[in-house]
Parts: sequence; C-alpha cells; structure tokens
Amino acid sequence: MLYPVGFKTSDFSKPMVGIASTWSMVTPCNMHIDQLAREAEAGANAAGGKAIIFDTITISDGISMGTEGMKYSLVSREVIADSIETVVGCEGMDGFVAIGGCDKNMPGALIAMARLNRPAVFVYGGTILPGCITGDPRNLDIVSVFEAVGAHAKKRIDDKQLLAIESCAIPGAGACGGMYTANTMASAIEALGMSLPNSSAQNAISEAKKEDCRRAGAAVLEMVKQGLRPLDIMTKKAFENAITVVIALGGSTNAVLHLLAMAHACNVRLALDDFSRIGKRVPVLADLKPSGKHLMSELVAIGGIRPLMKMLLEAGLLHGGCLTVTGQSMAETLAKVQPYPPGQTIIAPLSQPLKKESHLVILYGNLAPEGAVAKITGQEGLLFKGRARVFNSEEQAMKTILAGGIVKGDVVVIRYEGPKGGPGMREMLSPTSAIMGEGLGKDVALITDGRFSGGSHGFVVGHITPEAYVGGPIALVKNGDLITIDAKKRQINLEVPRADLKRRQKAWKAPKPSYTRGVLAKYASAVTSASLGAVTDLDLKL
Repeated sequence: MLYPVGFKTSDFSKPMVGIASTWSMVTPCNMHIDQLAREAEAGANAAGGKAIIFDTITISDGISMGTEGMKYSLVSREVIADSIETVVGCEGMDGFVAIGGCDKNMPGALIAMARLNRPAVFVYGGTILPGCITGDPRNLDIVSVFEAVGAHAKKRIDDKQLLAIESCAIPGAGACGGMYTANTMASAIEALGMSLPNSSAQNAISEAKKEDCRRAGAAVLEMVKQGLRPLDIMTKKAFENAITVVIALGGSTNAVLHLLAMAHACNVRLALDDFSRIGKRVPVLADLKPSGKHLMSELVAIGGIRPLMKMLLEAGLLHGGCLTVTGQSMAETLAKVQPYPPGQTIIAPLSQPLKKESHLVILYGNLAPEGAVAKITGQEGLLFKGRARVFNSEEQAMKTILAGGIVKGDVVVIRYEGPKGGPGMREMLSPTSAIMGEGLGKDVALITDGRFSGGSHGFVVGHITPEAYVGGPIALVKNGDLITIDAKKRQINLEVPRADLKRRQKAWKAPKPSYTRGVLAKYASAVTSASLGAVTDLDLKL
C-alpha cells in the first residue's frame, strides 16, 4: 500500500513522520499551508525519517461570523483533534508535525498531540500582512471590516468607503493580523514549549516560515531519538507559562477556553481560578490590536515574542526549567535572545505596563456562579451598571444594534448561544464590532453565554456559566433588570431579589434543541460547560 505513494524499500526502516496539514481554500489563514507541509516533509525526510502528508479540515470564523454556520466553529476543534488522532493512531506513525493557521485547528492539533503522546511539533502558519488603501495611513485587518459595518449603519461612512475597506483589508495568506485568537494561541503554544522558538512570530509568506517548517520536520526525528513526548513538555508549569505570555500580550479570551481543553487532554488540573491567580502578578505589556495600535507583523519586525519571554523569565514570571520540543529547557532556548530595539513602542517595559494586572478577568456572582470571562483592558473602565436588553440569539441582537436600538447605559444580553444552547458557542464579533463602529464602545456593555472573537473589544463578558440552555441565571434575565459588572471586585450580578429569581427559575422551561441529528446534535449531547473548556470527552459513560 505504501510503495505507490512514494515509499522505497529503504524507507521501511525509517521512523514514519506524519505531516498533519490544515490546508484549505476556505480561508486565507490556511491557503498556503499545503506549501508549508511540503517544507516540513522535506525537513523530516532530510533528517532520516519518511514523511507522509495528510489533511484535516478547517473552517473560517471570519466568513461564517454572525450566521448559523458559526455554530460549527468550536465544534471543528473537536473534529480536528479526532481526525488527527484517528490518522496518526491508525497508521502507526512514530511522530508528527501539525501545521495550523486558524485558531480552532491550533488547539485541536495540541489536543491530538496530548491524546496520542507521540513525538510531535506544532507549526504556526504565520500572520497575515496588513491591508492598506492608497492615501490612507491605516493598517487594515479583518476587524476593520466588522467595525466599518457598524460605522456604515450609523452613516459615519458611505457605501464606497465600506467597499474600499472590505476589499483591501485582507491582502493575502496568513491568520488575522492583530493579537486575536490565532496569534494568541500560536504564542501560547510556543510558550507551552510545543513549537520551535519564534514559530509564533513569523509572517505567513516568508523564508523564515519555510525554514520553521523544515526544522520542525527534523525536530520530530530528534524527539523520537531522545524519547521526548508531548506529555513530558505540557506540564502544569508549562500551562502557567502559556497563560503568562497570553496575558502579557493582551491575548484573546478564547485562550481561556482552549487552554482549559488542552490541559484536560494532558490530564493537567487547570481551572478558571488559575487565570485569576496568575493574572494578579502578570501585567499587560503589548500594545496590540484589537485594544492597542499595532499588528502582529509589526511585532515580528522587532523580534517577535522571544524578547518579551526573556523579560518575563528574568522577572521570575516564567518557569525556566520547563522542557520544550527542542530538548532544551525554556531558559536555555531564551539564553541568547537579544532585547527589543531601542525606541520601539509595541512592548512596554515591566516598569511601565499598560495594565498592572491581567486583562482576562474571571468574574463570579449570581449571574455567573460557575464563572465568566471578561476582557477588561482598562480603557473601558472597571465598573459598569446598566439595564438589560435581552436577546435570545445573536441575530436578534444584531437587528436591533444596526437599527440604532441600543443606547448609552444598555447591557446587551445575548443568551442561548452557549456550547449546548447554540449549539457551538458562537463568537459575538459582529455585535461587539457593530457597537464599537457606532461609537458606543465605552457606553454599552455586552454579556453572553457565547464567546468572543479575539478581535472583540469594549466592555464585554462571555463564557457565562451555567449557560441559559441548562437553566443558568442568564436565562432568567428580563428587559430592564439592573446588571452590575465590577472588574475590581471580579463580580457580575443581576440586581434582582432572590425571591424573584426563584420564581423565575420555577417558571423557566428548557427550549427544544435546535438540532437532533448530525455533528451539532452529537456535540450538544457531549459537550461540557465553558468553565471546563467545552470538552466532549469528560466523564464518558463507558
């Protein structure tokens, strides 16, 4: 069976290395990964292995955002993990490289690595370059388009201006250009020790990225020789390093969901409260979009995340003894890293952080007794009190937002969008971007049992648990109820008497499921709470 796919007799005595490619023309994030897979194949073969390329799926959040299709997004993380595990396990591969360019295929690949526990290296497909319009000094990206929709609805820009932005914002291959979920997860995986140094900070179309792939192919062979496996690397301290780097970079709230799921696959005890514990001592240092000014390509140009990691290590904020896929410790891989060039404004010094504590704030309260995740950069303020405007779907909310029906002081509540209720826990980038585009970012809060894109910013709280579909308190909110979000006290509360809430709970009825067959139905039946990472293999009845 293997002779016709290119094996020679001598190849059967070599380690077999899988190259898990997420190539697809579905999205620019992954459109170049077939070429990168060939580079990884060449690297593995040159190092004495025999590589076999295989594919898994990918989806596009940016295209499906705001539609029913977005319900498949988080589901794809599980499909990707299952498919990589299936191929590598079935074919008896000795190790593998996984190359991902969009945020779900990255944690999906890492979950598969943990389950299989065979030598493996992750390669990030790289960041996109900024888009531009002639005569316009702005660096454009995907969020520029979503915010332009809100500005257009408010008649702040016309049809021609909107078309110019949407047609120029995405100039080619690579993942979304800010510190959104793709760049966040790439950075987290490098900090975890599961990709080669600087893999997270390279442009998608570059010689550096090709070399990264070739080196990854060779690194798997070295791991096979050393007997080094993913679970030797992905320890509790390694996950703490990943959380630390995500915070310092001002990364996406999705990192909370994905790191919890990855830790579960590693049998590492990681919980929401670990993000709070680490967040109290780690500052935000990166001035990156969506809340800051700069794009990932600009960070690449000054050295990527390695100088930042060395700063954190020297300050005692990283565990230097953690192993990496290089076979060296994290401290050893950082030993020769040079500091950022003088005068750069992207990464602040530890003595002058953009925010002294984490922007990822875990909230509890009678509205989220099992926790919620807020993204509070400090620009929005630390306290918001407002009256609820309740919507049972993202579509309902968007219709009202674009019609100008949301006003200063509103707390937009979007529910029945959780892992089970959606199903699939859609990202609320369209509503948050429309609110920002209408100029209401500091005057309106948005809370949901769904989640947010890494591109979302403003006063936003997601992952509210328990979700509405299982009868969580967010299901009991009524229009006009007073809601208090206090980032300083780390609380989110519905200011309604307990007796009233008990009456509402008694009268509440669970909605009928949206899907009863197929992948979304299977997902809804198996998925856990977002506070546990929305995994699908916890407490299985075997």
